[in-house]
Amino acid sequence: MIALTLAEIAAAVDGRLHLTGTDASPETVVAGAVTTDSREVEPGGVFVAKRGEFDDGHRFAGSAAERGAALLVVEHPLDVTVPQVVVADSVDALGALATEVVARVRALGRLRVVGVTGSNGKTTTKNLLRTVLERVGSTVASRKSFNNEVGGPITMLEVTEDTEFLVAEMGASAVGEIARLVRMARPDIGIVLKVGLAHAGEFGGIEQTVRAKSEMVTDLLPTDVAVLNADDPRVVPMAEVTPARVVWFGLGDSAEVRASDVVVHPRGTEFTITVRGGESARVRFGVLGEHHVMNALAATAAAIELGVPLAAIAEALESVTLAERWRMQVMGGRDDITVINDAYNASPDSMAA
Repeated sequence: MIALTLAEIAAAVDGRLHLTGTDASPETVVAGAVTTDSREVEPGGVFVAKRGEFDDGHRFAGSAAERGAALLVVEHPLDVTVPQVVVADSVDALGALATEVVARVRALGRLRVVGVTGSNGKTTTKNLLRTVLERVGSTVASRKSFNNEVGGPITMLEVTEDTEFLVAEMGASAVGEIARLVRMARPDIGIVLKVGLAHAGEFGGIEQTVRAKSEMVTDLLPTDVAVLNADDPRVVPMAEVTPARVVWFGLGDSAEVRASDVVVHPRGTEFTITVRGGESARVRFGVLGEHHVMNALAATAAAIELGVPLAAIAEALESVTLAERWRMQVMGGRDDITVINDAYNASPDSMAA
C-alpha cells in the first residue's frame, strides 16, 4: 500500500482512531500490505478484521499484532496494544481504503486500470494480460481469483506510486457487486468475456446475469474502452449501454481483434491473431484448450489499446504454458494415459469447453 498516516486512513474509511497504550500518533505513517488473513500479516502491515460466515476476524487480531501489524481495522475496540481504526463495517472500510489509494495513485497520471469480468475465463485472461503488461511496465494483478468485495480491494491496495497497470478481476454472484468494484477503481478498459450459466441460480436467472456483467461497462467514460466478445449474443448488446468506445474480439471477420487458422494439438493451440489495420502474428500458445484462444484475444485487445506492439504481445503469450494452477494442467500419467487437472473451478459452460 502507498504510505498514509493513521489520520488519513481513518478519514478515508470514516473511522475513529484509537491509539490508547501505543506510541503512535495520528501522523504515524503506515505503508505495509493489507490483508484480512492474520496468517498473512507482515511487519508494518494492516489487518482488517472482518466477520465471516463461520468465524470472526476479530478473534485473530492478537495473532495479527504478534506478527507485527502496524494497524488494525476493527468494528469495535479491542484489548490489543496496536493502533486501531474503528469502523461500522470492515468490508466497507476495506473498499473505501482501496478507493482512496487508487484515486491517489491515478492522480499521479501513470496508472491505467483494466477490469476483467465474465462467467468464464476471468482468471486466465487476467493472468495473460499481466504477463504481457509486466514486460512493459510495473503491473499489479489479482492473485488467484481475488475478484469479490474483499479480494478486489486487497488487490487494488497493492498499487504504489510506481504502478503503471492494475489488472483487476471483477466477479459477482449478485447484481450490483461488479458496480461496487468499478466504483473503487473505474477501469480505463473494461473487458466482458462471456455470459454463461455460472452463478445463474444465485443471480436469479440468465437475464440478471447479463445485467450484472453489464455493470463492467455501463459507467465507463467516453474516453474509456469496452472490450467485448463479438461471438457471444449476450455480450453484444452491451455495446448499446456503454458510453465507451467498443473494441470487438472474436473468431468472426467482424471482430477487430480476431483469431484464424486455429490448430489444436496435445501441446497447446496455434492461431493467427489479426488486429485493426490488418497486422497479424502467429501464436504458438502452450495453454491447453481451444477455449483459451478467446481469452488470449481479449488480453490482446486490451494490450493493443494500452500501446503494446502486437509482436511483443505474441511473444508474451507464447511464454505462458499454464493459465493457472489446476487449469488444464498436465500432471503426467502412465500406461499411455495423460492426466490433465482442470479442477480449479467449474461451471456447466467451462466443463463443456
